[in-house]
Amino acid sequence: MPKSSSQTPSATSSVDKAAVSQRIPVVQIATPSTKIHVREQKGVFQRLRQHSNTLLIAIFFLIPFINYQGRQAILFDVTEQQFFFFNITLWPQDFTVLAWFFMAAAFALFFVTVYWGRVWCGFLCPQTAWTFIYMWVEAKVEGNHHHRAALDKAPWSLSKVRKRVTKHAVWIVFALLTGCGFIGYFMPARELYVDIFSMSSGFWTGTWVWFFTICTYLNAGWMREMMCLHCCPYSRFQAVMFDANTKTVSYDAERGESRGPRKRSQKTELGDCVDCNLCVDVCPTGIDIRNGLQYECINCGACVDACNQTMEKFGYAPNLISFTSENALKGQPKASLLSLKSLGYASALLIMIVLIISDLSHLSHIQLNVIRDRQTLYRQVGIDQVENSYQLKIRNKTQQMAFYQISISNDDPQKQTLQIVTDSLIAIKPAEQLDYPLTLSGRLSDRTSDSTQQTVQFKVTQIQSLENPTPTEPANEISQTSRFFWP
Repeated sequence: MPKSSSQTPSATSSVDKAAVSQRIPVVQIATPSTKIHVREQKGVFQRLRQHSNTLLIAIFFLIPFINYQGRQAILFDVTEQQFFFFNITLWPQDFTVLAWFFMAAAFALFFVTVYWGRVWCGFLCPQTAWTFIYMWVEAKVEGNHHHRAALDKAPWSLSKVRKRVTKHAVWIVFALLTGCGFIGYFMPARELYVDIFSMSSGFWTGTWVWFFTICTYLNAGWMREMMCLHCCPYSRFQAVMFDANTKTVSYDAERGESRGPRKRSQKTELGDCVDCNLCVDVCPTGIDIRNGLQYECINCGACVDACNQTMEKFGYAPNLISFTSENALKGQPKASLLSLKSLGYASALLIMIVLIISDLSHLSHIQLNVIRDRQTLYRQVGIDQVENSYQLKIRNKTQQMAFYQISISNDDPQKQTLQIVTDSLIAIKPAEQLDYPLTLSGRLSDRTSDSTQQTVQFKVTQIQSLENPTPTEPANEISQTSRFFWP
């Protein structure tokens, strides 16, 4: 007899209860639909953020003005396809070093995220730094957050027009400086600023500067938190790197609830949260941290400073909102500093650093490409002489004039049958490539085999000078194999 598919009411009820117990509760949090006017806040974390942002912006603008050996120390020269970093010159074929560097930076960010969450976003991210600069300008021109909100609602008047024009003018000037600062990494910065502000720049230079000017103006002036909420990929996958011991800005619900307003000296059964809403007013993304961990939180610590200020006024213990971990809030013992996740990121970071060091240590300062004359395999000169022609493309990858000696060797170094007819000592200017025609000559009577081909190795060695052909220390040389053809 087949089994019935029906279940008893008690069985169905138990299944439903089990399903409910396994269901993850979801709280729908409404996002702000109007412009966020962030309340100004002072405190430990805001001073730290201001100092770090100021340092970041100063470094950004000053680096292109650092000179080294008569040229810009750090420069991505797109036109010449070179990257200068003090005494290191990287060419397109050396850009694996940059790839390792960016991968190392990513793994370093992931490693820090395991311990401190999105601390990069709150204290070092350029988006945060430029947004707070624009908000500071806005506050100086239009007043505090109450005044700015009232100004938005006020009808247009001469005073409103004056404030808006002043604000946007300062924004555009700072955006233009930012555009010049960014393009200053790709072309000489000193000439760039003069050309832009004297309106004598070339078409493409001006186009790129104004492109990044507009991007900065729209990004920091208008989009602001929308970049963090909708555009930044880091906010979306940050949760993958978090664990129960990651320190993030968190609200102690057990201590704070039930929240509610009260007078400072009033005795109450409520929790420590006085529901002042300052944590929301100072948040640059407009979230309420009391709703729990949210991807919009950039860990800037503004709500921590605001809440600690309120706790001090009411005589309560600080850190109702603080940088803490999930396990710490639950009162669980402190976990080990090392976890499988952090060890994985640390290992990947270490591998990237080793690869960077390895690539830099094996970085060649000479590039050689030997091209045979494709028109004629060989030329027979007289009765006993055979010549082959080659084109040597030799690039000096350093930033100084360099002198080189060209030499050859064949299959059997003991029986050198070939000779260089042209001059073997050359000089090449910094970061230039020399196309050097070279002729090899051999005597038929000195031929060591009946083969029509002979392997020959070209070697280019850096020397002290044309008058002193002694190899430099440490040795700097490169070689490439080609063929010599006989009749």
